[in-house]
Amino acid sequence: MTDVVPAADAHAVLPDGVTYLPADTAGQRAVEELLDRCEREVGGLPHAVCCHAGVAASHPVQEFPLDEFDRLVRVNLRGSYVLARAASARWVAAGQPGQLVFTTSWVSDVPWPGIAPYSATKAALKSLTRSFARELAPRGIRANAVAPGIVAVGMAKRQWDTEPDTFLYLLSPLASYVTGSVLVVDGGASLYPMD
Repeated sequence: MTDVVPAADAHAVLPDGVTYLPADTAGQRAVEELLDRCEREVGGLPHAVCCHAGVAASHPVQEFPLDEFDRLVRVNLRGSYVLARAASARWVAAGQPGQLVFTTSWVSDVPWPGIAPYSATKAALKSLTRSFARELAPRGIRANAVAPGIVAVGMAKRQWDTEPDTFLYLLSPLASYVTGSVLVVDGGASLYPMD
């Protein structure tokens, strides 16, 4: 799916030196064009690619609309796979190391009522992360994931907006020995019972 932030709005809030390049990450051609534009902007291949695109929907598991299911799979799983696949193919072709960071969720391991397909896409991303890590380690390409908690409201949103430490850590030299890992940063959300 195309980024939901209009380009004009994004440019108004981005700091200097940051370029906004929207794309449908589930489309192979769109991703190749995105990476071409990125290479032109930064003068070469990016050192890291973060696969964050995601959508959610809530319905009882037995009534979940199939079109919504397909949309979640397309954006959350296919979009991340297509982007990671294209970036890693370029790194391999160039003989260059790289880093992939996926965004999964604590609900990949903790079933939550009403979001079964969302949880399933995030569980699949966890597996995909580990597969990229395993297959591409000999090429110097690392793949990790962050599993945040509820980030849209309250203190969790403030932390997500102001303290992106987990992503910075994974992209830093401090994490050079970390690959195939899923870092759960959920404020303890996954420790509590549902009821």
